Parts: sequence; C-alpha cells; structure tokens
Amino acid sequence: MRAGAHEDITVGVVGCGHWGPNHIRAFMSLPGARVTRAVDPSASRREHMERVYGGVQTSAELTPLLDDATVTAVVVATPATTHYEITEAALSAGKHVLCEKPLCLTSKECETLAALARRQGVVLMVGHIFLFNSGILKLSELLAGRELGRLYYATAVRTNLGPIRQDVNVAYDLAAHEVSIFNYLFEAVPERVAAVGRACLTGKTEDVAFITLWYPQGLVASVTASWLSPKKIREITLVGDKKMATWNDLASGPVSLYDQGALIEPYYENFGEFQLSVREGDVTIPRLSPEEPMRRQAQFFLDAVRTGSAGICSGERAWEVIRTLEAISDSIRQDGTPITIRWDGARPHGHPGP
Repeated sequence: MRAGAHEDITVGVVGCGHWGPNHIRAFMSLPGARVTRAVDPSASRREHMERVYGGVQTSAELTPLLDDATVTAVVVATPATTHYEITEAALSAGKHVLCEKPLCLTSKECETLAALARRQGVVLMVGHIFLFNSGILKLSELLAGRELGRLYYATAVRTNLGPIRQDVNVAYDLAAHEVSIFNYLFEAVPERVAAVGRACLTGKTEDVAFITLWYPQGLVASVTASWLSPKKIREITLVGDKKMATWNDLASGPVSLYDQGALIEPYYENFGEFQLSVREGDVTIPRLSPEEPMRRQAQFFLDAVRTGSAGICSGERAWEVIRTLEAISDSIRQDGTPITIRWDGARPHGHPGP
C-alpha cells in the first residue's frame, strides 16, 4: 500500500547495534518520517535508544512492531543470517521493508521475498548504501556522459583490519558493495566470475578474497576484499580510452578525473605498423555534494514507499547481487575455477533487466 504524498511515513527499526541507530537518526532528520518503534534483544541497547530517542517505544520481540498498524515501514539492521526471516515476517504483515545488505544468503530466498513483496503490494528495498555516495554518483555521471570514452577495465579495493564476521564470508560482507556499485555503474550484470580466497583466521570463513568479474562488451573488473589488512582502503579505478577516474572514499576530494591515457600512433619506419605512447594531461577534482549517504538513502526509501518502486535498490536488483556472490563463493570453493552465470530466463518476474 502506497503512502500519500503528504502523509507521514511511520518507521520501525529492527536491530539497534551498529547500523540501527544510524537509520533512526537519518529518518528522524527528514520531513515526512517518524520513527516510533525499535526492536533489539539487548536490554542495554533498548535503554540506550529510549534515552537518546525519547519518543521511540522499544521491545525485545518483533511481534509488537508487526502488530502495530500505525507502523508503515520496517528497517532491518540485524545480522545477515536473520535477514530472510525478519523481512519475510515484515512483508507478510503488509509493511514496506528496507533491509541492510545482503538482503539474504541465497538467490532463491531473494526471489521468494521479491515475489512476496509484489503479492503484498509493498516495497522491498535493500540498503546498498554506496549507491547514494556522492563519489559513486559522480562516477556514474562521468560514465553516462562518456567522459572516459570506452571503458577498458575497473579495479576496486576494500580492506580493513576487521570487523571480522563469522555469519558470512568477506565476499558477502565487503565485495557485495563492489558488485552492487559495478552493476549500477555499468548498467549490466557479470557474465562470468572467478575468485580465490582464504580463511586465514578460522579455517572456515574466508576473510580475504581476490575476485574477477567479466561484464558484457569485454569489460573486466577486479575486486580485492579483506578483513585482515593493516590499512582501511575504499578505492575504485576506472580506465577508459579517453580518460581515467579514481574514487577514494577516505580522501578529502574523493573523485579525481585524469586527462591521461595511451595513444596509438603510426610508426613510419615500417608502414602499417604502430607504436604506443603515453599521453599526460591535467587532473581534475570535481566538487561533490556533502549530503550524507545514509540520509539520501532514507529519503530514497520514503520516495519508494510513496511511488511503489525501489528502482536501483529493489529486491530484484538485490537478487542480481546475491546470484553473483553465490557464483563467487562457488569459484572460491573450486580454487578459482571461472563460473558462468546464466541470466536468460532466470530473473524474477517483473524485473526489467539491466
């Protein structure tokens, strides 16, 4: 059920650990939204929420939130292994849902949730937060304007020392961001993936992974993801035949545009041959919007509830990410064997395709 254009959207948040309070703060900063309920099994976290946000009712169980007819939408900010159960319950109760990534652990579960949301007439959105990052939006703008020319390849590095998780591997935790970003930037899904990883600490859950993704038209992308690195890095490099661009989320000027590249020039000593030379040019740092991605994401969700469409963050788009992560994990288990992803006829009903 869609909310009216001028009707306040009442939100309940499930999970008040690391991300839940950020969601509460973001929604409370926006006109047209109210957070009235929060759920967490920890008494200390509930007490903290009540102390910081006096008007928010808390409970240890999910049922009071789902039974509250005044709650229009639910944010799920709990461990990944609980996402499917909680999201299914919220959708079944007729609530719109914004769930943190990954939406769930299997593409089959994603398909089930997307179908349930359609039957219930509610919005299912996944929190791919970096699609609301000003730097990533600028990269999208550069690609849409063909400023880089034809894209040759892309690389991404996302590393840190922790937090180390045991519910999902490093691909589901960290590389999920890069898969969602690349799918968004390239307006496509990978045709093939290959990956190697290692469970350095536990021997069970991979804490480092090196991933290659092949996209249509010969575009190749690589991702390095690790919980076990001395440096926190969030970087993407895009290399085109006209220009190059980088994104460093930790830099004061996150995006740099390089008017540089390689040139093919005639080699006149032997007609018909050529030589390569490097072209050096200016480096530009574009001005970016300072708006917080979390607040931008919250507004996107409110708009989605009102329009009935979550667009780039829909359950179907989340399904594409999870299907890719499944293939990556399969390749890791097979010591880097490339995995072809079959997309034809596989997409959930109603999905428009990239």
